[in-house]
Amino acid sequence: MPIMNRSRGYTLVELIVAIGLFALIMLLASGAYLMMIALTRQAQGVATGIDNLSFALETMTRSIRTGTAYSCGASLGAGDCSGGGNSFTFKNKDNATITYSLSSPSIVQTTSGIARTLTDPSVSISALTFYVTGTASSDSQQPRVMMVISGTVSSGSSKPSQSFIVETGATMRGTDI
Repeated sequence: MPIMNRSRGYTLVELIVAIGLFALIMLLASGAYLMMIALTRQAQGVATGIDNLSFALETMTRSIRTGTAYSCGASLGAGDCSGGGNSFTFKNKDNATITYSLSSPSIVQTTSGIARTLTDPSVSISALTFYVTGTASSDSQQPRVMMVISGTVSSGSSKPSQSFIVETGATMRGTDI
């Protein structure tokens, strides 16, 4: 019986099928990877917008806590507004008049007539309501301000916006009782 010398190896058809399967699997994996990158960027954009909103609220709250002469409305002396108002005015620790209001789509701080925007363009504020209580020196309440803010945060022009509603409060540090 003659001994045949057959070399072992892969045929061209087997190599083409193997490379085709590998390419298909890599295409699916890279698509999933690119999708994860896009979702991560969107989440980072929303987180940046929320961080900016948190910083603006912290700035407002700190100023309100150290302020005096709380007033619901755009001028001092308007007093309480337990039903809610769209602006809030007070005297800060340096005795300057500060007003917080909504200038759609941003929160604006006006200090002695000079306005500046507190929120980033990625944050769109649709509603800003102040609830002020305890401003009268004859009542037995410490002055308190509740802020309710709603809007959306976007992470890019083609990305969907995330809506939010935030409620925070501040009580005057000095006594008013």
